[in-house]
Amino acid sequence: MAGLSLRGIYKKYPGGFVAVTDVNLEIEDKEFIILVGPSGCGKSTTLRMIAGLEEISEGELYIGDRLVNDIAPKDRDIAMVFQNYALYPHMTVYDNMAFGLKLRKVPKDEIDRKVKEAAKILDLEKLLDRKPKAMSGGQRQRVALGRAIVRSPQVFLLDEPLSNLDAKLRAQMRTEIAKLHQKLGTTFIYVTHDQTEAMTMGDRIVVMKDGFIQQVDTPQHLYESPCNKFVAGFLGSPQMNFIDAVLLKQGSKYVVEFGSSDSRSSRGVKYTVEVPESKVVPELADYVDKEVIMGIRPESVHDEEMYLSNASTGVIECDVDITEMMGAETYLYLTCEGIPLTARVSPRSTAKAHDRIKVAIDPNKIHLFDKDTEKTIIN
Repeated sequence: MAGLSLRGIYKKYPGGFVAVTDVNLEIEDKEFIILVGPSGCGKSTTLRMIAGLEEISEGELYIGDRLVNDIAPKDRDIAMVFQNYALYPHMTVYDNMAFGLKLRKVPKDEIDRKVKEAAKILDLEKLLDRKPKAMSGGQRQRVALGRAIVRSPQVFLLDEPLSNLDAKLRAQMRTEIAKLHQKLGTTFIYVTHDQTEAMTMGDRIVVMKDGFIQQVDTPQHLYESPCNKFVAGFLGSPQMNFIDAVLLKQGSKYVVEFGSSDSRSSRGVKYTVEVPESKVVPELADYVDKEVIMGIRPESVHDEEMYLSNASTGVIECDVDITEMMGAETYLYLTCEGIPLTARVSPRSTAKAHDRIKVAIDPNKIHLFDKDTEKTIIN
């Protein structure tokens, strides 16, 4: 088994376009790492450079202790699972899984043992004689995984493997792939644009944007302590609320003020949220009387009477635009002084469209970002 080391990796195309810029990343042996970001952020290009399907323009790539920049894909001891499964339609499941081993001249009895072992792990034993067209998307994806497993590679690369599946099957396959990683004890590098997949599957997540790594951390730490507004907004569903505000000092306390004094606004009200002492950092002094962006996650905007009656700060009035009943929770889409907000509340909430309601912003959960650089000031 092997870890990977990406050192100053660039991908430059003719014409000057740089798809990936200065990627430095240490991936530990047996780690499940996720590359996540919007379309065009460079995550698949990075994966393809690890696979050897794209040439590295600059930098060094090590798999284990071996520099592999100039080593052919077939000799890198990696296996890749693609979004479109890439199965041979005229071959049975057995032959699809055995194909790579036959090319390597592996003895027949060893091929048979490996294919049957992989089929057992993936619950494909009854499907070995079928051809891909007679199978569902989830079954085909398992065959593609099986073809990778039989090779016993040092590293698995998975490029958006679940994006062609329906929502229920995706959730099921997420669990299967996570279990598979535990069972095989191999390094997994997984590319997705779906932040739910990223949050639920990875040991660590690499968040990318415009070819740059923004932040690398555990799902929990990324969610609670994003390094900038992009990471904060990308992870979490529904996404974090962002409110243009001003930081003020009132006596010894810092408060964030937002709302509207604009005569065009229905009421022209200003609201404040006090920054808790536990969140005060020396850097806040530099932002007094300056514009900042306040972030608050939907689950930290409460409409329950218990929160409202106990709140000493951060109670605001909103108009309810739409409600979405999700079963275990309800999403409220609100407008406060022209500012759109989303609240994730109890399914027992009685709020409905066109109501005027009060909600409480939990001051212990606010984030502040620099208005110009969008870097985090406090989490």
